[in-house]
Amino acid sequence: MGTDGLREIDGLRRELAEVRASRRRLATATDADRRRIERALHDGVQQQLVGLAADLEFASASIDADPAGLKSVLTEMARDVQHALEDTRTLAHQIYPPLLEAGGLRAALRWAAASANVPIRLEVEAGMASPPEIAGAIYFCCLDVLEHAGARTPMAVTVRNEQRALTFEIVVDCDLDAEWLPLRDRVEALGGSLTLSSGSGDETRLMGSLPLSR
Repeated sequence: MGTDGLREIDGLRRELAEVRASRRRLATATDADRRRIERALHDGVQQQLVGLAADLEFASASIDADPAGLKSVLTEMARDVQHALEDTRTLAHQIYPPLLEAGGLRAALRWAAASANVPIRLEVEAGMASPPEIAGAIYFCCLDVLEHAGARTPMAVTVRNEQRALTFEIVVDCDLDAEWLPLRDRVEALGGSLTLSSGSGDETRLMGSLPLSR
């Protein structure tokens, strides 16, 4: 076998190793997300429901003995139910946001930014339709940036349909790790590409492209 053939084989081996490493990182990231959601359910919503169950028992026992105290308990229970509903809604959006399917990428991103208290400028082409996995990949890329950038960090997102591919750009006013591999893995798993670069000051720019058909 000639030198060119050996080089080609070495290149294929490197590509295979990169694919395997990417799959391991995706699996690790998925497991970490599941554990995080499990902890949030256990420490948040589950504890709220346990507290509500205890309050309900107390209220049942107080119907005749302490009507005035019962009113106060019911008021607190109504407030706790509202908090539990809000926490459940937040977790549902972290798993897969209902707004992404019902209202589209623009509505889902605006809700996520408002929930994270992040000022955002959105440029998403009106009426643009895309496969759920493509829209989901862009949404979760933006969500990762929101979580790492922190509250009140300005952010701009542009999404366009160009030549049978969905291109997107995320610009955030903070310095993010240029070797942020899990985010890149998510895009490349769908046949796309993602680059990260630093701009002026602490600005970070992410530019990605996802094919609409494979």
